Amino acid sequence: MEPVGTTLDAARAGDEDAFAALTGPHLRELHVHCYRMLGSLDDADDALQDVLLAAWRGLPTFAGRSSVRTWLYTIATHRCLNVLRAGRRRPAEVALPFDAPPPDALDDPTTLQPYPDAWLPAAPVTHGPDARWDAAESIELAFVAALQALPPRQVAAVVLADVLGFGVAECAAMLDMTPTVVKGLRQRGRTSLAAARASSRTGGDVDLAVARRFARALESGDVDAVVALLTDDAWLAMPPLPHVYRGREHVAAFLRAAAGWRTGRTLTLAETAANGRPAFVGELTDATGVVRPAGVYVVTTCGGRVASATRFLDDGVAGRFAAPCPRP
Repeated sequence: MEPVGTTLDAARAGDEDAFAALTGPHLRELHVHCYRMLGSLDDADDALQDVLLAAWRGLPTFAGRSSVRTWLYTIATHRCLNVLRAGRRRPAEVALPFDAPPPDALDDPTTLQPYPDAWLPAAPVTHGPDARWDAAESIELAFVAALQALPPRQVAAVVLADVLGFGVAECAAMLDMTPTVVKGLRQRGRTSLAAARASSRTGGDVDLAVARRFARALESGDVDAVVALLTDDAWLAMPPLPHVYRGREHVAAFLRAAAGWRTGRTLTLAETAANGRPAFVGELTDATGVVRPAGVYVVTTCGGRVASATRFLDDGVAGRFAAPCPRP
């Protein structure tokens, strides 16, 4: 392999192939980093493009005092902070095609989207010794959603220090702040994350057999079979809508309303994986044979039952799971 210094010199001289060789090995993990901070595939795509443009323009001033990877993470973190400070894009406008029962809770409308497992780095990303969350935990939907509720600087401190394992001094240099400030942001972020994780069911096992039975019951419209698979405190959410249904009875009421509307239509759920969990891409075929997207379902399991199901209603999300990863 050509030494990094030689490749860097060529990239500085305007060699696009050298720039691709320099940045290519880091693109998948950088995209995941942007996704963790922003919670959205669409926003992560835009941020990564900004990162590459900024890196290309910044090559002449890159002194090489850090690794290329650290330099790129620094750029990516600041680009994501800019997005968080400026305000997120509006969630996709969707509506349920039937009258649903009142939800148990109305969360804030969210731009949260699922992340295809097929897009994760092919080889495990090496996290530093200070990391508190491993790669699997830190890509879970509940973790990513909890990050979105933190102030921007806390998000950056937690992700850099506790997910990626950069030391406090490194984080301070990357964020252009003092180590004392980084420690304070990290500690406040940790406290908020711990509270969020305690209030929602996270972790658990990955029981693909249970998830498949759940999907088959949904396809057949057998609400009783779906409910029989749920934990007592299971919940159903439908981003970007704010509706949340909690407990078997309330989830069942929603599913029965949906089943009534579905009469004459056939639901097909194709198996995939998202955020380290079983997932299914839905298609709905009407009586005339017209096929329409029907969301992406991400399922968490615990103790042989379904603990939660998050159905992403934005039709554009489903297409992302059918596409190959756009990064090498």
